[in-house]
Amino acid sequence: MNCDEFVELVTAFLDGALDPATEERFVEHLALCEGCERYLDQFRTTITQLGELPAETLSPQTRTELLDAFRHWHHD
Repeated sequence: MNCDEFVELVTAFLDGALDPATEERFVEHLALCEGCERYLDQFRTTITQLGELPAETLSPQTRTELLDAFRHWHHD
């Protein structure tokens, strides 16, 4: 698995929606790639922070845009 594929699968991984073989490849890549490990940690932090904000703080569109930005993030 490469980093681009990893980024595309993060939300499915967090939702527990990956098939066992893909999840295994995902976890193997995570163990080997410090950049993707940081990305996953940042993604989890963002989700946690967004979940703790009062509903009126962010519009649904803004929340979606933030999550989309992480989905399309690439590291060096």
